[in-house]
Amino acid sequence: MTQDSSRRWQMLAITAAILYVLWLLAPVLMPFAFAAMLAYLGDPLADRLERIGMGRTLAVTVVFIVLVLVAVGALLLLIPLISRQIENLMASLPHYADWVRETAMPWLQEKLHLDSKAFDTDRIMTDLKDHLGSIGSAVSAVLGKITRSGIGVVMWLTNLVLIPVVAFYLLRDWDRLVTWIDDMLPRSIEPTIAHLARESDQVLGAFVRGQLLVMLALGIFYGAGLTFIGLSVGPLIGMVAGLLSFVPYLGFIVGFGSAIIAALVQFGDWQHVALVVGLFTIGQLLEGYVLVPRLVGEKIGLHPVAVIFAVLAGGYLFGFLGILLALPAASVILVVLRYLTQRYRHSRLYTEEGREDPVIADVEVAVSTAEGTVETSVIVGEAHGKDDKSST
Repeated sequence: MTQDSSRRWQMLAITAAILYVLWLLAPVLMPFAFAAMLAYLGDPLADRLERIGMGRTLAVTVVFIVLVLVAVGALLLLIPLISRQIENLMASLPHYADWVRETAMPWLQEKLHLDSKAFDTDRIMTDLKDHLGSIGSAVSAVLGKITRSGIGVVMWLTNLVLIPVVAFYLLRDWDRLVTWIDDMLPRSIEPTIAHLARESDQVLGAFVRGQLLVMLALGIFYGAGLTFIGLSVGPLIGMVAGLLSFVPYLGFIVGFGSAIIAALVQFGDWQHVALVVGLFTIGQLLEGYVLVPRLVGEKIGLHPVAVIFAVLAGGYLFGFLGILLALPAASVILVVLRYLTQRYRHSRLYTEEGREDPVIADVEVAVSTAEGTVETSVIVGEAHGKDDKSST
């Protein structure tokens, strides 16, 4: 094995060991992941405050206070609103059940020509109540066990306290951590890693900051629009649609379906349904042609299928932490794949021309549209000793 190959295998082994350790520690990484995300969001503002003459600690303190005030203000604003919306939804559940039983199921039975027994509403509602009761009992038992467990309560409170503490120290020492990591890299790969890190930072900055603004804007737009239409649960549907908009079309599908059902149940006419359709159509145009191009940009370039796969794969491998970090990780992987593609296009494997294959034939197709005939000419290579031409 050459020295170059040995070095590559060593770096591969180190990378695999780091990934394996992270996979093992995934259950305890949640507060650190949240803290790192907050530090990453606050670092550009802290750097700007440093450039105007503030010390790093003072700049970080100012940024941290701003982040805490924003978080507390959002909670004080959203918790009462969400609480009222949930109470409104719970009070409206009997009307939704009546609409399903008296309108939706008979319409489906008529249009699909199904057996009436398949849509026995009384039996279906009874089964749903039984299952909901069993699920509620199981959830109550699990929650009761968790709340009775002193260790579970202590761990939950510890994680809650760790997030701001770790975020403050990470934000204060962010530049030093980046410098330390850069100094620890092997000198042979340091320029390449630095280039990929800068490009990944641009992509992540565009995604994290831009996507949060897109989610906020869509949530406000859908919530205000549905409230203006008159839906009693409009703000709740708008917040859910905005929150889920980080997955392509998921926020639109969930919000649109929920708003249509809410409009049919609450008003029972097609005028309000048309208003909901128009609102979500404008929302999609606003997202696709204004918000995403201006706030997120085209630097990420993740295909919607890749986004859905990344979220599902992250959730399967690492749970909620994987869902949280799926799209940022996918963005970094995309940067690495672009670099590997460029390396491949500059390699001899791609640029070196091979010898002509005597078996492969050169095919020429000529189409004549004036007479309505199609002529096909097949010319076989010289290795066969003759040319074979045929026309149809």
